[in-house]
Amino acid sequence: MAEGMHRVDLSTCDLEPIHIIGRIQSFGWLLSFSSDWIINHVSLNCETLFGRDPRDLIGHSATEFLAAEALHDIRTRLQILGSATTVERIFAIDLLGDGRLFDLAVHPSGRSFVLEVEPHENGRRRDFVSYVRPMIERLRQSASVEQLCASAARHLRGLTGFDRVMIYRFEGDGAGEVIAESINGMVDSFKGLHFPASDIPAQARRLYTRNLLRIISDVDDPTVPIHPTAGPNGDPLDLSMSGLRAVSPIHIEYLRNMGVKASMSVSIMRRGKLWGLMACHHYAPLVLSYSVRTACELFGEFFAYLLEQKETDFTLEKRAQSLRLHDEIMARVAGGGSLLEAFDDFTESIRHVIPFDGVAGWVDGRFLAHGATPDQRDFEKLARFLNTAGASTVWSTDNIGAVFAPAREWVDRAAGLLALPVSRSPRDYIVLFRSEALREVNWAGNPEKAVELGPLGARLTPRKSFELWKEERSGFSLPWTDEEISAAESLRITLLEVVLRLSDAAHAEREQASRQQDMLIAELNHRVRNILNLIRGLVAQSKEGAGTIEEFAEIVGSRIHALARAHDQVTRKDWSPASLYDLIRTETAAYSSDSADRVIVEGPDALIAPSAFTTLALVVHELMTNSCKYGALSNSQGQVSVTLARDDDGSLEIDWREEGGPAVTEPTRRGFGSTIIERTIPHELGGSASVIYPEEGLHALFLVPVDHISSFETPGAPVREVPVEPPEATEIVDGLASGAALIVEDNVIIAMEAEDMLRGFGFTDCRVAGSVNAAIGALQGSDITFAMLDVNLGRETSTPVAAMLQERGIPFIFASGYGERLLEVGAFKGVPVVTKPYGERDVRAAIGRVLKGSH
Repeated sequence: MAEGMHRVDLSTCDLEPIHIIGRIQSFGWLLSFSSDWIINHVSLNCETLFGRDPRDLIGHSATEFLAAEALHDIRTRLQILGSATTVERIFAIDLLGDGRLFDLAVHPSGRSFVLEVEPHENGRRRDFVSYVRPMIERLRQSASVEQLCASAARHLRGLTGFDRVMIYRFEGDGAGEVIAESINGMVDSFKGLHFPASDIPAQARRLYTRNLLRIISDVDDPTVPIHPTAGPNGDPLDLSMSGLRAVSPIHIEYLRNMGVKASMSVSIMRRGKLWGLMACHHYAPLVLSYSVRTACELFGEFFAYLLEQKETDFTLEKRAQSLRLHDEIMARVAGGGSLLEAFDDFTESIRHVIPFDGVAGWVDGRFLAHGATPDQRDFEKLARFLNTAGASTVWSTDNIGAVFAPAREWVDRAAGLLALPVSRSPRDYIVLFRSEALREVNWAGNPEKAVELGPLGARLTPRKSFELWKEERSGFSLPWTDEEISAAESLRITLLEVVLRLSDAAHAEREQASRQQDMLIAELNHRVRNILNLIRGLVAQSKEGAGTIEEFAEIVGSRIHALARAHDQVTRKDWSPASLYDLIRTETAAYSSDSADRVIVEGPDALIAPSAFTTLALVVHELMTNSCKYGALSNSQGQVSVTLARDDDGSLEIDWREEGGPAVTEPTRRGFGSTIIERTIPHELGGSASVIYPEEGLHALFLVPVDHISSFETPGAPVREVPVEPPEATEIVDGLASGAALIVEDNVIIAMEAEDMLRGFGFTDCRVAGSVNAAIGALQGSDITFAMLDVNLGRETSTPVAAMLQERGIPFIFASGYGERLLEVGAFKGVPVVTKPYGERDVRAAIGRVLKGSH
């Protein structure tokens, strides 16, 4: 099938580790280097590459064998490695400086760097990676997952030339099925065949998850050992990310049993998990250039992205159907009463989203059923079983007889079920049933004949027969899909939290409604009186400055309109977080528009959760109206300061202070408004409130728990986290960061990384140049106080820039892939050099040497 598809877990075999991870395929060469670029391991076929016994290379520096330009390029690629599972590639490189061109792959392995070398393909260079884009564009036109997979298999076979390319999907139990295929017409089809889970053991799956492409160019090609077999600490070299890594002899035998001479697999990842494989077979040896394999890997990653898009679109459509189902059920049972009274109506709505052959309801000891279901006596036994299987969540199976033996007696009516608990007490369920669906499963060989003794000795070996073997499955229904189970869970919540509440808690709701009505009447009376008084005050105060009736009407109308907007903000149901800054500004505009500049709000804005927004709006409303009537805003000199702060636990602190208004005395009685200010936040939100009345003005302090705060933002702009400076950054800031830093680097990724480092050291202005001309242009200004130069800029060097910096007395450091010895002599002797791949510690140390030399 594909690499790793044998029925044996390698961890149970007595294979020597050297057979698995200590050998490579012979079409390439492998070397590993320590972090000091000393050769640690070498493949024993390297005499064809270096012209000498490869054992003699161990312990020598890479600079003795590799060309300086090649080593520079390799180090540069190591600098931009994203993670330990990233492999960087270099094509058509003169590795040895003798004119021979090679393709390279380099990746980290523990504390070593692994370099894999293959001959570069001769003749006209073909950019196979550029083929991927039009292939992906064709894949985008696929209307379904099935069409997408079929198109992917066809395009991958066209790119590689394999006899057979399959899309192999893993099922929930670990078995796999070939769901799409492209063949050359001369080989048998595997489409629709199933392969047992043991064909790809856990060890192989873990490798597929890390290394997305594996290839075997010739199953009969001898592999090449790596010397030495273990490193200084006794561990073999980890070749998990190696493209040349040899495979288990068991897998080689597996392919020979199928008649396959060459194979390749491309992993299909979905959200970090192995969804399936693009599995390729060829019935003659087939060597693919590194550029073709790179294009295949890129194609596989794009395909996985499109696959997730298609599956997500399908899931979203199912979710939309679930939402419509929720609305339908709510409309049907909104009148209250028992759940079973609306049973016929809402089960018919369910059928459009989750197909079923029968449905039964069991609520408060009452039983109701439609379609193919067990009778009431059998269902009572099933309900007791469901209480133990999953009483508080959706539970499903496509073979109930396998887990509940009495169900075998009514398998002729129902073989699978999906159970939805619809109450917190046991034995209340809505259960969907599906009838038995007899079907044939086509296996690639008898799955019961897993292994037998083979030519490798007294060890397990993969099965030899891959002829079609059919299995008839009985006692199973059609499986419940993930989307159907998700829809059922949404339905369960709807029925449990909404529908049953209408019947089980009707009395409690009526009492709550009565209490809320009394509160509403009292608050409405208070609001009406306040509004009438406020309008009277607005009319009285608006006469000043109004020369005509039309001007007077405009002033009064605009203020009443602002008041209406404020009350809308208090009462509307807007289920998205709202700005506390906007709330305060709205209240200010409504009640004190001419004093807006005397209401000062400071600190981060807080986005308040919808459930708490109206509570805070009521409190702010009372504070603002009280200030306008009696406090700081009741005259022309007073001021209100509102300070918002985020506590360590994420809660919101509101500090309201008034000053400059009439002298304040503590009220002798508490009115309704005072009660709202002092008690609403503690009672409704679980926070705290404190109000005092010093003579200079009211002072109120509130604390709103983090549960009611959606987020904090800088007013008028998103929050930007201030970078935390390293402990040694103070000296750097004092010594160099008074102006701008210049970064001269032709690789944009490395340049961005260097910019992040320097900003972390305290430089607030960093300017990036990718060429000598751009760098000289940046130096025309006089504000550059420090520079970091890459020595090699493609076809030129940064020497002219360094000379100009040196002439102007501007301190700088070099970054280079050639090593620190490059500039030990000459005009720039003594200038600190950081060697690629470099890190923050290296750059910090180099800048430290610059600072030391400047004193």
